[in-house]
Amino acid sequence: MSGHQDGRPRARWRRAIRLLAAVAAMGAGSMVLTTALTAGPAAAGAAGRAASAAPAVTSVTAGGAHTCAISADEALWCWGSNYGGQLGDGTTTNRSAPARVGSAAWAAVDGGSGHTCAVRTDGTLWCWGSNFRGQLGDGTTTSRREPVQVGTATTWAGVSAGPAHTCAVRTDGTLWCWGFNRTAQLGVGDDPYVATTPVQVGAASNWASVSTGFAHTCAVRTDGTLWCWGLSSDGQLGLGTLGSQTTPAQVGTATDWSGVTAGYAHTCGIRSGALWCWGENGYGQLGVSGSYRTAPIQVGTATTWSWVAASGDTSCASRTDGSLWCWGKNAFGQVGDGTTTHRSAPTRVGDATTWTGGLAAADHACGIRTDGGLWCWGDNSGGQLGDGTTVQRPTPAQVALPG
Repeated sequence: MSGHQDGRPRARWRRAIRLLAAVAAMGAGSMVLTTALTAGPAAAGAAGRAASAAPAVTSVTAGGAHTCAISADEALWCWGSNYGGQLGDGTTTNRSAPARVGSAAWAAVDGGSGHTCAVRTDGTLWCWGSNFRGQLGDGTTTSRREPVQVGTATTWAGVSAGPAHTCAVRTDGTLWCWGFNRTAQLGVGDDPYVATTPVQVGAASNWASVSTGFAHTCAVRTDGTLWCWGLSSDGQLGLGTLGSQTTPAQVGTATDWSGVTAGYAHTCGIRSGALWCWGENGYGQLGVSGSYRTAPIQVGTATTWSWVAASGDTSCASRTDGSLWCWGKNAFGQVGDGTTTHRSAPTRVGDATTWTGGLAAADHACGIRTDGGLWCWGDNSGGQLGDGTTVQRPTPAQVALPG
């Protein structure tokens, strides 16, 4: 659901993950996306010592009210709201500090509203949390408090978890979706209404990445084309109309899409460094003024955008100069500008120039810096900021994993 879905081929994703972990372990000077997370407030000196001792982190995802991150040693950590078991720790107890999920090695993770899915380094796919619409893909509608394997395939490359449906790409380029299909968000027509196991989306074998919204889905192919399907109540499919689509439909004719991210009812993507958004715009989440847009509209004139993340009604993106920008709904301070004022144009988050492509945005947001820091801000009602409190924060605050 959250986070930029890179459109580049991932045939060697497991090798890349191992390389990232190895480089991070080499110590200072690494350019890996690393994170130092603290379990609660501390004095500056203690925070610095914790940061230097904490495991490096390669990725982060923001669910509805929970957060998960993978460290460079391939451990998975989750925290925040846990009403459906989405933290994967065997309980339904909220956690305001990171807790490790089992002892397996993980390569990719994404959080939905009440469930989480992740790919292990052996290529297997696991999901846990709420399952009332079959979004865990284990053949049941039984919620799970611990990871349960999705089928027996060992070729999963990446996964995206929406509020009630999930989609994932395999290393052979095929795309699979499961869960709720009331608005045809699975891309296989309007039947079945609920799929409790993965169903293949068409016959194409050149899918690179996928992103799930509330009731729509978008994906990029290795040829740089962009495709969307599902509900188009506010133009979130980008097809120029409000008509819904039961199977993948190409968005325009461009072949230079590098990634896409789907929010609640809006979508954003990057083309050759330019940022484009479309769909619902009640909070300014498209980064432009005015009402909804049924076709992609460019956000500003910059052509240096490198990563975009959207979930709910908020969007965040980083540029190649390392700056971070957010816009849209800001009721919980998730735009990160120190206010709770909604923003209809990209608003810079502080003045740091060390933000990487590790971004996640929902009612709370998180980002990774090149110096090894993970920072989160916004809603903290479930402890999803990972700082040991439930205090809302309108600007980024650093958090850390246990050493």
